[in-house]
Amino acid sequence: MFRPQLLLLRPGSPDPSPPPSDSEILVPSFAPTAHTVPSPQDLCRQLHARVDKVDEERYDVEAKVTKNIKEIADLTQKIFDLRGKFKRPTLRRVRISADAMMQALLGARAKESLDLRAHLKQVKKEDTEKENREVGDWRKNIDALSGMEGRKKKFEG
Repeated sequence: MFRPQLLLLRPGSPDPSPPPSDSEILVPSFAPTAHTVPSPQDLCRQLHARVDKVDEERYDVEAKVTKNIKEIADLTQKIFDLRGKFKRPTLRRVRISADAMMQALLGARAKESLDLRAHLKQVKKEDTEKENREVGDWRKNIDALSGMEGRKKKFEG
């Protein structure tokens, strides 16, 4: 069995010191040199110049935004003024006959196209009478319709 505490307590063992932490291993100590790093005053001057430039740009953009907001407010006020001058009357239901409505919609062609029946499809009355006859004598046809041929006749027509 291995006991690390016993190794530390033996005579002749190295001096027990805590192991180095992760930050000491991974991050080297910072020692700036005069040739690589500019002076802190130069850094501050550069940063102040950048801040001033960004501040001027922000001021310019803010001025444009306020100008546009005022222009929008003026235009909306003009729109409300124009609406106030021309008030729309309330709409009322007006009863119009079919002839008057056709005259309003079609104008001069209203009299020509009044014959709406000409465009309709003609229906033959004989078809309905045949259906009534077939329904009437269903008992006679029951034997003919009971086989497959009869069902086929139903679906065909």
